[in-house]
Amino acid sequence: MIELQYLTKRYGNQVAVRDLSLTVDEGELLVLLGGSGSGKTTTLKMINRLIEPSAGSVLVDGRDVAELAPHDLRRRIGYAFQQVGLFPHMTVAENIGITPALLGWTEDKLRRRVDELLALVELDPDETRDRRPDQLSGGQQQRVGVARALAARPRLMLLDEPFGALDPLTRHRLQESFVRIRRELGLTAVFVTHDMVEALVLGDRIAVLQAGRLVQVGTPRTLMREPANDYVRQLLDTPRREAQLVESLLAREGL
Repeated sequence: MIELQYLTKRYGNQVAVRDLSLTVDEGELLVLLGGSGSGKTTTLKMINRLIEPSAGSVLVDGRDVAELAPHDLRRRIGYAFQQVGLFPHMTVAENIGITPALLGWTEDKLRRRVDELLALVELDPDETRDRRPDQLSGGQQQRVGVARALAARPRLMLLDEPFGALDPLTRHRLQESFVRIRRELGLTAVFVTHDMVEALVLGDRIAVLQAGRLVQVGTPRTLMREPANDYVRQLLDTPRREAQLVESLLAREGL
């Protein structure tokens, strides 16, 4: 469904992404994993033309996205990110419905879609639709952000560390909700994270980026068993070290 062909992005003499080639199959969730400055977000934004590549191409359903008007392309692709970006002067319903409204949906169809999506992200439509973003918790705002990304029934979603700013319990609940939603809707998704545990839990495959280059791509099992280099191995060791630390603390307390 998505094909990146020798994708490159330069900022002056600095290369943010270098000769990146990847495919994402229909219905797959591909995680882009790496540290700060590895090129994850730049790659994600080149898919929907929020950033234009310096070289290479992005194909969606076999068509070069450069042939599409940026606003038309973005209406086809759901986009959710850490800062949520809800419009503070709009209600929850207005925020969710903004893209379908631009597409000319009728008021009745729009209202039904908003209520359907609120229920899908486990928010009560009657209690939520007329509230404003500042009346919601961080987790509720992020759920509304996911609902907004799904509003126009996209087949493809791009997610840029959407749960990164949340507390661990809320983050875990939203990860579980997203897994359920993606399977129910059959979504294809590209998910950016620097969190190895999140990548292992959510990804069908994981593409590890380092300094703008692809160093390994494979299933979570493949990466765990056969890390391609020391960088991938260090990423994988992080959750192991955290688990060992917890075990040692529990042992120290006699639990």
